[in-house]
Amino acid sequence: MAEPAPWTPWRAVVAVGVVSLAADMVYEGMRAVAGPFLGSLGASALTVGLVTGAGEAVALVLRLLTGPWADRSGRHWALTVTGYAMTAVCVPLLAVAPFLGAAGLGVAAALILLERTGKAVRSPSKSALLARMTAQTGRGRGFAVHKALDQVGAFAGPLLLAGALAVTDRYWPGFALLAVPGVGSLLLLAQLRRRVPSLTRPEPGDEAGDEPGDGEPRGLRATVLGAGLPRVFHLFSLAAALTTAGLMTFGVISYRMVDAGVVDAAAIPLVYAGAMAVEAVGALATGELFDRWGPRVLLLVPVLTAAVPLTVFSDRLGLVVVGVVLWGAATGVQDSTVKAYVAGLVASARRATAYGVFAAVQGVGALGGGALAGALVTSHRSLLVAVVGALQVAAAALLVLTSRSVRPA
Repeated sequence: MAEPAPWTPWRAVVAVGVVSLAADMVYEGMRAVAGPFLGSLGASALTVGLVTGAGEAVALVLRLLTGPWADRSGRHWALTVTGYAMTAVCVPLLAVAPFLGAAGLGVAAALILLERTGKAVRSPSKSALLARMTAQTGRGRGFAVHKALDQVGAFAGPLLLAGALAVTDRYWPGFALLAVPGVGSLLLLAQLRRRVPSLTRPEPGDEAGDEPGDGEPRGLRATVLGAGLPRVFHLFSLAAALTTAGLMTFGVISYRMVDAGVVDAAAIPLVYAGAMAVEAVGALATGELFDRWGPRVLLLVPVLTAAVPLTVFSDRLGLVVVGVVLWGAATGVQDSTVKAYVAGLVASARRATAYGVFAAVQGVGALGGGALAGALVTSHRSLLVAVVGALQVAAAALLVLTSRSVRPA
């Protein structure tokens, strides 16, 4: 049987984006109602916090292991498919939990943690594969298109769950319905694997010593700290962690909106949906600029981030809306264009490792930023603004340093 004709780079990039769109419908739909769903099974607020918090920690920390695993084994496609399959299976199975009696809560918690494990399994490998696919499309444009499609799924999944819940007044029909996009993501991923040539060989121009297994640092230090990765990569990861810390979670932002009486609680999902739309547009715009101007465009991130607490925590609705727009734009760049830059900082044979380390460092920044904002937003907003501003000055300095140390593409 003749081999199927390979897809063009752009077709492959869009296909990966559609896979992410479908998978995001599944897991973002679940995350939108995870708290009240667990509560309906008898979970306390503490249990909900422990389960969802542990899930996010697993999704980030395990990448420190799955990234090096992909680079050493060369099994980027296998890990990508396995991770997506875990999401496609675990989330629809949540529909069974309400019918299991006392065991339902334990089963639901386990399925949520397994789904987040799937995210950790696939993410470094998927990003490394996408970096190779976008070599001919322009990495900024390619990652931006992928992020925009990803955000469509992040928007559609919660709406699908909300609609199913409104019609049935039950959570399980919505979870069962999410099997459809889950299966669709796996079918398209299988076709993508057949139509895209091998992307695991080192790129032309990579140094020989960067090939998997050839002088690669091993052991705990190499796994956790990314030993052997370029110094400029670690500096850029620190800069990204500082900007991530300044971009406090939407949970903190929405809490302040409702607590101050600026936005009604029922309108918060609409505000969040608007932020997701801005995030998609911001990713597309900066991806194009990145391919034209290089890493200098990333200097926009600390500027936008510094302005977020000045506006989003205002008592005036107009300024709050401006703050949400700035938050969405900065988050869009953080989640797309920075990955394109990482691809240019690290040899292809170690990109999955780099993406795992990068995600973990960003996770530390997010944890610190969330704690900082939570502690100061109610009574010490001026201090919060000052601290975030100082963090962004440091981030901008690191970005200037890294952009000068990398030759133009």
